[in-house]
Amino acid sequence: MSNKSHTLQSDLYDEDEHYMDHKQLEYFREKLVKWRDSLQKESEEKTNEILQAQIDSDLTDMATKEYATHITLQTYNRNDILTNEINKALQRINDGIYGYCEETGEKIGIARLEANPITLYCIEEQERREKQQRLYNNIDEDDSKLF
Repeated sequence: MSNKSHTLQSDLYDEDEHYMDHKQLEYFREKLVKWRDSLQKESEEKTNEILQAQIDSDLTDMATKEYATHITLQTYNRNDILTNEINKALQRINDGIYGYCEETGEKIGIARLEANPITLYCIEEQERREKQQRLYNNIDEDDSKLF
């Protein structure tokens, strides 16, 4: 995949002229679909592991089985959230708005999308949101000291 990534960055990185053209959109569509497929496969494998553990288990490994089930449920939850975000990104490709900041409409950038193809925000907007969240968290901490 690194060869393909290298191809994307070297052949398609001229954002001013070709940003989110057909070739780039197809690249990201394929990347997102492969990611979604790998998450689904991982979830199926975890399901099979739980089923096999239930067949093979006895009372002595009940705690181990419960722990494995807990980890599997966390994996399902994470995969479900990511799959939903991937599906939303694929819909943005279909709608012709993929690669543009949801808040500002600015280009997110190929490098940022390569690192996180489900991102919704350009780096400036993401930093603004993180700063706002830190400020909000600090205010909440200060308020809790009053009680």
